[in-house]
Amino acid sequence: MHAISSINASIRPSDCEISIMVVANACSDATVAELDNYIKNQAEGTIPLVYFEEPQAGKSFALNLALSKLERGFTCFIDDDQRVDSNFLVGMTNTLSTYPDCSFFCGNLIPDWTGEEASWIHDTGPYRVFPLPVPHFDPGNQVKCLTLDDDLPSGGNLIIKTDLLNKIGDFEVKLGPQGHNLMGGEDSEYVRRILNSGATLIYSPDITQYHYVDPDRLRLRYLITLSFQRSRAITLVNNPQRAPIPRYIWRKLFNYSANILFSLSLQKKRFYLMRFAATLGEATGFTSSSK
Repeated sequence: MHAISSINASIRPSDCEISIMVVANACSDATVAELDNYIKNQAEGTIPLVYFEEPQAGKSFALNLALSKLERGFTCFIDDDQRVDSNFLVGMTNTLSTYPDCSFFCGNLIPDWTGEEASWIHDTGPYRVFPLPVPHFDPGNQVKCLTLDDDLPSGGNLIIKTDLLNKIGDFEVKLGPQGHNLMGGEDSEYVRRILNSGATLIYSPDITQYHYVDPDRLRLRYLITLSFQRSRAITLVNNPQRAPIPRYIWRKLFNYSANILFSLSLQKKRFYLMRFAATLGEATGFTSSSK
């Protein structure tokens, strides 16, 4: 409920209608009860909320249910482990007003660092952690149009007009997290599909969200699993049909294995373990299919 609380706490523009839609995806915890309580005891001035339950586990299934319920206006996608900046709604509506002919927007997504995290997570040297276990998207302080050649935003950082969503269709259900398996790719595939349709993606630095930093994401096991699953997903997005594993993959696996064995520092071992896992995920992606 932290994401919902942050939306209610943000400065609200007076010239637009805002509502919150939540999809509870195969929830076995108190989520539905908390949503019922929000609706039953809604405080004066809080944003109206409606929720739906998607029994089939998988983020793409939840997203597709949400798409089927949309009627008009713009939809802002926010993950439940994020919070919005106090000026989020104002920045969003100002950006939409400034670019009335555009149907596709994104903003910043910044890790919500507490200062208690390990110092190595902030390292920017040659053995830095990649991919970062906390989403981080920050193209700078200037408005710009993003293309397929740029780094692209994640799914919890998109603002899309309903007409465009109807045109593009559903998210790919063979991609995206299912439970806690860390599989991704559903958002990358969707963003690429929109851009390939000819739509323009505008980035605005005035639209800012923060992503919760889960301490468990800084554990080595999580980092390795994330590297494998995200690399597998990216490969599936770029190569949706099964294909032979390229020779360079085997060379990379051999080189990373040697570096793991002979690296003396923990920083280097962590780096090469993640690179090995990512390359293994890439190999698995080539032998799988998202179609």
